[in-house]
Amino acid sequence: MKFFIDNIWLIALVLVSGGALAFPLLQRRGDRVSLLQATQLINQGKTVVVDVREPSDFAAGHLRDAKNIPLKELPNRVSELEKFKSKTVLAVCQAGVQSGRATAQLKKAGFAQVFSLDGGLAAWQAQGLPLAK
Repeated sequence: MKFFIDNIWLIALVLVSGGALAFPLLQRRGDRVSLLQATQLINQGKTVVVDVREPSDFAAGHLRDAKNIPLKELPNRVSELEKFKSKTVLAVCQAGVQSGRATAQLKKAGFAQVFSLDGGLAAWQAQGLPLAK
């Protein structure tokens, strides 16, 4: 017990730093799929890919057959995706952060199967997977 009392500040520092490391994991939104799972979903042909990056980033390279709807325009343009409600929707962004927000918005709009690409397009490119231009 004396050890804990003598080192209370050190113990507090360890707890706070551990919490700071765990915070991003706890903050993740929506369901995520790995690169392998995303590839399988896309190859099955029952998935629509929604790229939520800006049009200039989209033009530089995107997943095959992806639809570009920037995140800030998604609430107004969700009607463009209505016909795909029965399909799986895969949201993609650069690093996997914005696509998490997109999955939450799409689920709120009534889409049942919405996933975010874990790591985003950066992870996709790091694995050497193909992009369309």
